[in-house]
Amino acid sequence: MPSRLVSRVCVLVCDSWGIGDAPDAEGYGDTGSDTLSHVARSVGGLDAPALEGLGLGLLTQIDGIAPRADPGTAHGRATEVSAGKDTTTGHWEMMGILLDTPFPLYPDGFPPEIIEPFSAAIGHGVLGNVPASGTEIIAELGEQHLATGDPIVYTSGDSVFQVATHVAVVPLERLYAWCEMARGLLVGPHRIGRVIARPFDGEPGAFVRRPERRDYSVAPPGPTALDHLVDAGRSVLGIGKIQDIFDHRGLSDAQYSSSNEDGVDRTIAALGAAEHDLVFTNLVDFDSKYGHRNDPEGYAAAIHALDRRLPDLRDALGDGLLLLTGDHGCDPTTPPTDHSRERTPLLAAGCRGGPYDIGTRTTFADLGATVLEALGVAAPLAIGDSFASAMDLR
Repeated sequence: MPSRLVSRVCVLVCDSWGIGDAPDAEGYGDTGSDTLSHVARSVGGLDAPALEGLGLGLLTQIDGIAPRADPGTAHGRATEVSAGKDTTTGHWEMMGILLDTPFPLYPDGFPPEIIEPFSAAIGHGVLGNVPASGTEIIAELGEQHLATGDPIVYTSGDSVFQVATHVAVVPLERLYAWCEMARGLLVGPHRIGRVIARPFDGEPGAFVRRPERRDYSVAPPGPTALDHLVDAGRSVLGIGKIQDIFDHRGLSDAQYSSSNEDGVDRTIAALGAAEHDLVFTNLVDFDSKYGHRNDPEGYAAAIHALDRRLPDLRDALGDGLLLLTGDHGCDPTTPPTDHSRERTPLLAAGCRGGPYDIGTRTTFADLGATVLEALGVAAPLAIGDSFASAMDLR
């Protein structure tokens, strides 16, 4: 077993941080999407000195962010090669899984062969069954749901089967059980990427989504970098929806988070405790609260909030390696509310010397290969080449 290069690693996935320029964006209808650049432009520029120091402004034109980087950092761009532009596909590729076939999409809603078995299993009809914004369909159908108890079922431009219920009508555990039933039914040609439980609360005209969302993903089709780490005796903590994305595989421990701020708090606490070799965190608010809702102002505010916390996160990490990236884009300045096919930032801190330009990587999986090398685990991935040597971690 090779020696480890760093004491520990933190992978921070800023959900939907796209930086444009995907070579196949046209095939996904996403030509011109550039999430971070367009967010910055729409608010008159970002004020994010910590991200500037990591080299974010060297990756694409971002108003307010100078094209510079501090010593001890590395910067580059990651290119997705798997088919699809969803959360599961992006995270799986980061950890060495290549998908040749995308998960199925349902632009006209779900067919009877999906809805009828689900309805029979839960003993209720369903409301909606259309592609929709979660907040909008809850506002539209929430009162009818209160009267009937029938769940609101909807999808989006992603491969998702979403079930929304009011906590006063359907307790959380029942909602979760319904979603597990749906997950068991969605097989074969309808092997949807994720079933998502979407609890909400409040009164008609003022419904609000609750933070107890749960994602029920399919299992990865092969071993990931996370599996290899755990098999080698390394401790891996997943924070946020990481445990759901990987179907609870390849993790020593896991914690859900209720917001970006809570996710950062949990990450800092875990790094301070120094009990895990890898802390793998997803910050979902960028995507769920701002990208999908076409809210560039909220997106920019969330970037500023994270930037203010990055010094604390780096202090808690000590001499470890920080890797910050995204899993896809979700440009809030374009008419669609769906994910966008974009390259993502690949930023690092904890190097010796530098700053280093690690270039445009040919797959997200280079991140997983780097984590394995940095933590001294020699294990083959289906795809991915480590860039540890390009950052002088030795």
